[in-house]
Amino acid sequence: MVSRMFRLETEVDKARRDLLHRRLRDTNTAASEVLRALRGTPAARESPLHVWASDANGELAGGLVGHTWTAWLHVTYLWVDGRHRGAGLGSSLLAEAERVAAERGCTASRVETWDFQAPDFYRRQGYEVVCVIPDYPPGITEYTLTKQLS
Repeated sequence: MVSRMFRLETEVDKARRDLLHRRLRDTNTAASEVLRALRGTPAARESPLHVWASDANGELAGGLVGHTWTAWLHVTYLWVDGRHRGAGLGSSLLAEAERVAAERGCTASRVETWDFQAPDFYRRQGYEVVCVIPDYPPGITEYTLTKQLS
């Protein structure tokens, strides 16, 4: 049996984070034919996708921030100002993001939301719950939902 000593650190280190990311990506690429086929293609890169809505005064009324990667849209944030909720703005923002994602070749979309946020909203938009994580964070349930775009 070989005994090794390791020094463990908890400092935030961007250079080592980036190195770790590259090494993990390389390990995953070596292990997966799908990822090997993607490597070096435009689909392998995340592309930001933002949709903004301004009110009559030019103020931010709502927005969606996400990205496309391979054949997926990932919705990171979707927010509508309380004064504009219930008017269909959230549905419009999401539909526009899905439209742009489909133009980019995406066939599916995913989003995470908490129980007090918008799981019912996403269900009404055709999303299906694929994962439920209770108590994340404590006292809150997180949902992951997906939708086929084409």
